[in-house]
Amino acid sequence: MDKMKQFNNKIALVSGAASGIGLAVAKKFAEQGADLFIIDINAEALAKAAAGLNDAGTRVEYQVVDVSDGLQCQQVIEDCIASLGGIDILCNIAGYAKSENFTMLTQQDWLAMVGVNLNSVFFLCHAAMPSLLERGGNIVNMSSTAGLEGQAYNSMYSATKGAVISLTKSLAMEFAGKGVRVNAICPGAVNTPLASKFTFPEGADMALFARMFPLMDAAEAEEIAEAVSFVASDKARYMTGVALPLDGGSSVG
Repeated sequence: MDKMKQFNNKIALVSGAASGIGLAVAKKFAEQGADLFIIDINAEALAKAAAGLNDAGTRVEYQVVDVSDGLQCQQVIEDCIASLGGIDILCNIAGYAKSENFTMLTQQDWLAMVGVNLNSVFFLCHAAMPSLLERGGNIVNMSSTAGLEGQAYNSMYSATKGAVISLTKSLAMEFAGKGVRVNAICPGAVNTPLASKFTFPEGADMALFARMFPLMDAAEAEEIAEAVSFVASDKARYMTGVALPLDGGSSVG
């Protein structure tokens, strides 16, 4: 294997890796020499993703996981350590989005959003931290510009992504002196399967939606993966507790 690849001898666990940003991140790590443990709830797409990643010449393990389930998260961390030897990089990419008028939301909507977007981040970080401490690893969480500012019709999503940023900063403070870095990426509009399913709520004020759109075209998943790769690498050894916007300027004012 090429000795110049920056993730040689590193083990990365990536959630939400069957499509979109998660798959792009997994591909980038594989290209850079990392062994991978990828997880997603979509069994068919995950198996297809794993087959493609194997072509990169690194070891790839995969497992169908409902990341909103704490017991499944604990088990997959144990399985990753048992099969690959540990965890150097944890990427919490799995996400769920729903844009809706606030008064039309249900308690079930809220619990589903919190389960995937926030609980999973806690569960996986908590379970992986002993291995990350042992190996001097790092965590990259996927937040959003919605976590940096309020967004109309995205109250649940904004709340969960804001909480991810706060969790990221708190963990970064607690573990900086122990050799574990924790950062968050905050994309704006990205061309992904999740974004392609977006629908406008009934009666939505389009002027409010216009404020969410970037000044440039939407990003591609591969561009977000480039940022994740840098933040997870030794090149960013002095970066921790950062919530990095990648939004084409939509949050500048």
